[in-house]
Amino acid sequence: MKVNDIVEKLNLKVFSGKEGLDREVTGGYTSDLLSDVMGNADESQLWVTLQTHRNVMAVASLKEVAAVIIVKGLEPEENTMSQSNDEGIPLLGTDLETFEISGKLYELLK
Repeated sequence: MKVNDIVEKLNLKVFSGKEGLDREVTGGYTSDLLSDVMGNADESQLWVTLQTHRNVMAVASLKEVAAVIIVKGLEPEENTMSQSNDEGIPLLGTDLETFEISGKLYELLK
């Protein structure tokens, strides 16, 4: 499944990184701890977090995630969106809580 398919099915907001919407998604990883994501997330996964600062994109790029979903109606900082565009990794948003969006993603991807 591609990032764009998930955006449509889960009604996610696309903040930035639109050129990466055709990336293939192989799974998901949910964590707010950057070191945890660095140690455990896999390439092409969707990363679910409440973090909005620029370091999110540094980790997303390092791990080559398919996209980042920011929860609880939070919005990324301007420099985070700028780096998302530079990296071509979509930054997505939802008003849902982390638990809810993670469950919906699991159901979609299983």
